Order: sequence, then C-alpha cells, then structure tokens
Amino acid sequence: MKTGTAALVFFTLFSLTASLFAGGTKQSGGLTIKPGVLTVGMEIGYPPMEYFDTDGKTPIGFDVELSKALAAKLGLRVEWVDTAWDGIFAGVETGKYDCIISSVTYTEERALAYNFTKPYVANSQLLVVRTDSRVKPKSLEEIPGLRLTYQAETTSDTLATEWIGRTGAKVEVFEYDKVMNCFDELTLNRVDVILVDSVVAAEYLSRPGNSFEITAEVSNDEVLAVCLKKGNDALTGALNSALDALYAEGALQKISQDVFGTDVVSSVR
Repeated sequence: MKTGTAALVFFTLFSLTASLFAGGTKQSGGLTIKPGVLTVGMEIGYPPMEYFDTDGKTPIGFDVELSKALAAKLGLRVEWVDTAWDGIFAGVETGKYDCIISSVTYTEERALAYNFTKPYVANSQLLVVRTDSRVKPKSLEEIPGLRLTYQAETTSDTLATEWIGRTGAKVEVFEYDKVMNCFDELTLNRVDVILVDSVVAAEYLSRPGNSFEITAEVSNDEVLAVCLKKGNDALTGALNSALDALYAEGALQKISQDVFGTDVVSSVR
C-alpha cells in the first residue's frame, strides 16, 4: 500500500460542505484543528480506495466513506485535502489536516514517526498482467527480463526495490505517480506486469470487459490504518473508539461489501 517521504506539497481542498480551510494551525480547544470538522489528508486518485466520481469533483471510494463515517461518529463534518502522495506525511506533521485516511500501510518504521489507529483493512501485494500476455509470472523470481511497473513511493515500490537490490535481478522498472498510469501502460502493452495492492487490483479486475488477470500473490501481511501526527493521542483514541463502534454496528463491513463485494475488514479486527 502507499508509502512515501516528505516533499514539496501543493494542497487542493475538497469538502462536502464546500467550506475553505487555511490549514497549518495547531490543535487547540478540542480534538481537531478546525472546530467541528475532521480534516483528512487524502491522495484522491487511488481507486477503489479514494478517487473522483464521473463529475471529476466528488470524492468517492472506501476511504472516503470511512472518513465520513468516522467524522459522523465523532459528531463532526469532514473535509478532504487532496494532496500529492509524496507530500502527504509532511502535511499531517505541519498541521494541514488532522489525519491521513488514504490507504496508508502500517509499518513498524513508520510507527516510530507517527501515531496510527487500529487497522481497518487487510491488503496484499499482487502481480497483475494482461489476460493475453505471453508471460504469467508466479513469483518475483520470474520477473527478471520483464518490464515491471508500480506506483512510486508505495509498498509495491519498497517491495520491488528491496527484492531487486538484494537479488541483483535484471528488471526494467517503470515508476508512475498514479496507479492509474500503471494500468494504462499495461493496457497499451508498454509494460509486462504490475506489482500492486490487492485492494486496487480488485477494482480493475471487477470492471466489465477488463483485460487483466492476477498471476501471483507475493506478500499478504499488510494492514491499512489511519495515520496521525506523533503524540496526537486524544484524536487517535477517539478514532479507535469510532472504528470499534462502526465495526460492532456492521458499518465497516457494509462499506467493504459496497466497494469490494466482499469483507476485507473482519480479518484485521
């Protein structure tokens, strides 16, 4: 799932309430930076987790529905700050938003620098090819000599980079800022295989007339969680309580069924 480091950030605000947020203030007098609002950092371009509807303006997807449900459980409105992935962690550190709900993978290394809630989705890494491909790699060991693509600054990137560096495998790598570009390149036959999250692959393989297939699961130990500034224990605790309540009510399971057609939340509870 998504990973990354801080870089120059350009922020565009998207809000169901259409209100404007200057950002950058510190929390005071309550749980959130802006009274009455849960402000969420999100890279809105990662279907089916977070992306724009056909109008090109309305955010939809699993994380969008989750953030709305969490905010409602806390008695808050929700606003989204759409930001490039390579700067999303800098934004939560500097107070541009309260938290990141954007397919963030929990890692022990990242937990040293940020607060995390309990996990809310299970995820794995898959190899995906065109159905008419001449190659059907069943493991990373079968990708040398192929054209491999993945989204930069993600766990797919980390997994591939570490494996290639450790083994010295000869692989032609194509990195893109958006996972959608990876699937576009595969569709155009400019690459041979994508390394991608299972939650994302599910979206593309469910589309009518799609020409993709999964050939291998190469890791299955990832979980996604809400990411907050280190030390923001009050909001972390409140979000954990909200997650527990949403699961107990069946709301998380319903969001999962609506988006994925299956339950990807219960296994991490």
